[in-house]
Amino acid sequence: MRYELVIFDNDGVLVDSEPLSNRLLAGYLTELGHPTTYEDSLHDYMGSALHRVRELVEERSGRRLPADFDDVFQARVFAAFERELKPVAGAGDLLAELARDGVPYCVASSGSHARIRSGHRAAGLDRWFEETRIFSADDVGRGKPDPALFLHAAEKMGVAPQRCVVVEDSPLGVLAARAAGMDVYAFTAMTPAERLLDAGARDDQLFGDLGQLTDLLR
Repeated sequence: MRYELVIFDNDGVLVDSEPLSNRLLAGYLTELGHPTTYEDSLHDYMGSALHRVRELVEERSGRRLPADFDDVFQARVFAAFERELKPVAGAGDLLAELARDGVPYCVASSGSHARIRSGHRAAGLDRWFEETRIFSADDVGRGKPDPALFLHAAEKMGVAPQRCVVVEDSPLGVLAARAAGMDVYAFTAMTPAERLLDAGARDDQLFGDLGQLTDLLR
């Protein structure tokens, strides 16, 4: 392994939450008078922290979302997680292999700590992530594409940015990883390869199945 730390995005990479959360987000924004399709949500908000959703909605409409928007949305997401969230295929096997080989890893997500933990519990991945391996955009006050979250994770894990690799599935995440000076492997399960390439992913670092990732990392 040529990297000293693997930094995973969470939603869409480890837990199959993007279809759930973007369907709920589109529905809630539409309910609040901001018509949004599922496809719109994926294109505009996938990989975003909630503060970016609020900022984009206000910028486009001139109206602020309700003060309790984050709380209401997260409650809906957590309930959906409990009912139907699954791990991304191969996530458990990949984490088990990294742990077995002694490869340091962590998760760095735009979601809150509560959302990350809720998703891991529902998907059965919590055994692989003690609190010291979990980093949220809430920790730095800025979400992707700002590189602060990835740099914070690397610092806390004691690894120089250039020795880290990020595993991402959104253009915002790819931009953040590149801005942090880190290599990035881009997962094409939910995002067209062209959008990931436009954000700075390399063609030889795209993959469509977590089962491919171990060989790529080596």
